[in-house]
Amino acid sequence: MFSKNIAHNYQEIKKNLPEEVQLVAVSKTHPVEAVLTVYNLGQRVFGENKVQELCEKQSLLPKDIEWHLIGHLQTNKVKYIAPFIDTIQSVDSSKLLEEIDKQAAKNQRKIKILLQVKIAEEESKFGLEIHEAKELFQEWLNGKFPHIEINGLMGMATFTDDKNQVKKEFTLLKQIFDKLSLQKPLKLLSMGMSDDYPVAISCGANSVRIGSAIFGNRQYDL
Repeated sequence: MFSKNIAHNYQEIKKNLPEEVQLVAVSKTHPVEAVLTVYNLGQRVFGENKVQELCEKQSLLPKDIEWHLIGHLQTNKVKYIAPFIDTIQSVDSSKLLEEIDKQAAKNQRKIKILLQVKIAEEESKFGLEIHEAKELFQEWLNGKFPHIEINGLMGMATFTDDKNQVKKEFTLLKQIFDKLSLQKPLKLLSMGMSDDYPVAISCGANSVRIGSAIFGNRQYDL
C-alpha cells in the first residue's frame, strides 16, 4: 500500500508539472525502498538534507541517480560528498564555496552549485544576502573557484499562508536570477517545495524540491 501511494503521488505531480521544470524528489528521512519506488517510475534527481543520510543512500542505490544536497552544509562535511555529488543547492558562504572548490579539485572534478539567497522576511538562519550572492558570482566570473560551476540560485520563501508574500519573495529571486544571467546565463532557479511549488513555478522557478507531497510525512523510527 505504502509504495502504491508514493507511486500515485509521484505520477500526479509529474503529470501536472510543466515539462521544462526539474523535479528534485526530496527523499530525506524516507527509506531506500521509497526512493526505489520513484526511481523505478523514471525519477533520477533526488535531494537529501543531511550528509550522513545522503552517503548511506548513495552507497545503496543505483549509480545513475543525480544527488542534490539541499540542506545546510558544514565545511568539514564537504569531503564526504565531493566524490559523487551532482549539485549542492545550499551554498550560503564564501568559506563553503572555497571548501567545495578545494574538495572538487582533490577529486579532479567540477561540482555544480546553487547560491542560496536569503529572500524570506522571517528570520532565516541560512542564505546569502543579495549583495553577497552578487559578489561571489562576480568573483567566480573573474576566475576564482575554478572547480565549481555556479548553475543557478536557490531560495526559500517565508513559511506563511499569505500567498502574496510568498509570491513577492519568489519574484525577487527571479529578478536577481535574470540580472545575473545577463553576465552569464544561469540554468537553475530552485524555488518551491510541497506547499508552495505551484506559486514558485508561476514566478519562474524551473526546479522544485518536493518531498512530503510524494513520500508522505516524515518517517520516524518507532
